[in-house]
Amino acid sequence: MMLHGLGAVYLREMRILKRRLKRHLLGMAVSPILYLVAFGTAMGAEARFDGHTYLEFLLPGLAAMTAMTQSYGTATEINIARFYLHIFEEFQAAPISNVAYVLGEVLSGITRALIGVALILGLGAATGVVLLPGPWFWLAVVLNAFVFASLAVFLAMIVTGHGDQALLTSFVITPMAFLGGTFFPLDRLPEWAQAILHLLPLTHAAQAMRADVFGQAPQAMHFVILAGVGAAVFALALASVGRARD
Repeated sequence: MMLHGLGAVYLREMRILKRRLKRHLLGMAVSPILYLVAFGTAMGAEARFDGHTYLEFLLPGLAAMTAMTQSYGTATEINIARFYLHIFEEFQAAPISNVAYVLGEVLSGITRALIGVALILGLGAATGVVLLPGPWFWLAVVLNAFVFASLAVFLAMIVTGHGDQALLTSFVITPMAFLGGTFFPLDRLPEWAQAILHLLPLTHAAQAMRADVFGQAPQAMHFVILAGVGAAVFALALASVGRARD
């Protein structure tokens, strides 16, 4: 029964994505292209980090950021379903467990993240930066997306309107996008700042993905932290869906 419920939730989200895929891909590409032009072109020929060009440094960070934003974007679809289309009320009435509902939404977020990261790699190749991601890279992508898709479900369940969701995005996702080791190496910062930024899950995703494409073995700590944070946020999402049903 749980698999049927999970499949129903996931299939609905994938049908929505399929119907909007062209526009969605265009939307995914705009910000990375701007970052590649503004940061990569301006600094790519000058700055080097550990023997790599700035574009080579930047792309894994952009991939981690894209995985975060695309998986977290699930919150928008949930809000539309809750506040405008009232589809969430149908899920409440249907024999779908909380676990099946949250898993369906989280898997949808992970799928969006994988598409977004593949697009980033394609844009990088088009600019002459070809990265060869290995299994650790993709594991970091999935765990990163797991964290933020679960966060999307949790926050989408506790907000009371679409505007509240936008406010949370401004306070949570936007700062993390710029401070999670996406655009600059954290070791250039003071130690106290590094300690704070290492609390962010995006930091660990970006570092693990960057290490893999640079031919290094990512630290196991990155994956442990991402999995632990993801499990905790997933539990919060389950609890929040349960309260929303009551």
